[in-house]
Amino acid sequence: MLLLPVLFVPLLGYAVEATRAAAESTGGGPPRWRLTGGLLADGVWLALAILLVTAPFALLAIPLASALGSPALWRSSGSLLVVEGAVTAALIVALPWGITMLLLMPHATARFALTRRPSDLFNFPAAVRNVGHDFATWNVVIAAIVTGWAVGLACVGLVCAGVVPGIFYAILVSAHATAALHTESENSSAR
Repeated sequence: MLLLPVLFVPLLGYAVEATRAAAESTGGGPPRWRLTGGLLADGVWLALAILLVTAPFALLAIPLASALGSPALWRSSGSLLVVEGAVTAALIVALPWGITMLLLMPHATARFALTRRPSDLFNFPAAVRNVGHDFATWNVVIAAIVTGWAVGLACVGLVCAGVVPGIFYAILVSAHATAALHTESENSSAR
């Protein structure tokens, strides 16, 4: 866990590599973990895209937390009021942020994984159009991603396997599911 902030970028790069491997091969398994320049570059680009999508929600949460943690609003003066306001604001913003991430990032990541063009990663209008073109596949992919992350995070408490194996599992499930989006969008555009 201590290394997770340092390994965040390589982990995101590995997610792109796993998406690329799932889209290009049939049953070859996940790619080997190798720290390369390409893996780091992919991770940096994906981290920037995630930060771009997350920034408006984080900026919205700050004044919301301040308003919800105000003693004047509740006519109370508890020491935990600020913490409760921040947690409540985070929970309020989490749902629209999560929906936005699931709407934009799977298609953008699938395109970026195969083309390696950062412009494909930041082409959010194309991602939304692709959801409309093949809503059924996107819906199944989103169900797999959400389930993979739920099971991966449940590994912490239920299986006692730890958060790192759980996150790794969730990344592999998400990458495999995301690869299906690119394959579908390529096949439907060829028709």
